[in-house]
Amino acid sequence: MLDVRNVTVRFGGHIALDNVSIDAPDGIVTGLIGPNGAGKTTMFNVITGVQRPNSGSVRLDGTSLDNVPAHRRARQGLGRTFQRLELFGSLTVSENIRVAASALPQAQRSARVDDLVEQLGLEAVADKRADALSTGTGRLVELARCLATRPRLVLLDEPASGQDEAETETFSALLTRLAADGIAILLVEHDMDLVMKVCQRLHVLDFGQLIASGTPAEVRANAEVQAAYLGTEMAS
Repeated sequence: MLDVRNVTVRFGGHIALDNVSIDAPDGIVTGLIGPNGAGKTTMFNVITGVQRPNSGSVRLDGTSLDNVPAHRRARQGLGRTFQRLELFGSLTVSENIRVAASALPQAQRSARVDDLVEQLGLEAVADKRADALSTGTGRLVELARCLATRPRLVLLDEPASGQDEAETETFSALLTRLAADGIAILLVEHDMDLVMKVCQRLHVLDFGQLIASGTPAEVRANAEVQAAYLGTEMAS
């Protein structure tokens, strides 16, 4: 579904991404991991059209997204959540989801909102203002809003941040279910237990360079990855 090739991003003399190529097939969860400052969010910004790369290309389901603005990428099937919650605090949970559902034909909007409220277990807070929610619940609302447009590819930037153990367990099952429904998911996450549980494929960045790609087992055993990020105890 997602094919990123040879992307380089420079900020002055700093190289944020150095000739990086990654992919994210549909039907599975793909992880994009690495230490802070590795270039993960910059890659998300390139994919979503927020950041123009110095070189390289991005394709969604075989169609080039080069020179396509962010709002048109969303219309073509790309959804995203953010490191920091970006909810509309003065709107209710249902209203937050409805904002995104407005991209759908009018006859489908209400049903889509109701479906996502139920699917993500948000019935009890549907009429609450977003700024009154816990961080964990807010993460679910942001995901629901992302899914409202029926994306084919979803980019999740640290979605488990702020969730307790039970919420993370529920979120893990949700990601697995979404992937089984055919959505391509690219996940940036520092919770390695979650990553290793839900991801079938991983890409590892370090200082803007791709240092490994493969299955979780292959990445776990990679000496360069252990040194850069996972540590020896993750390899045991």
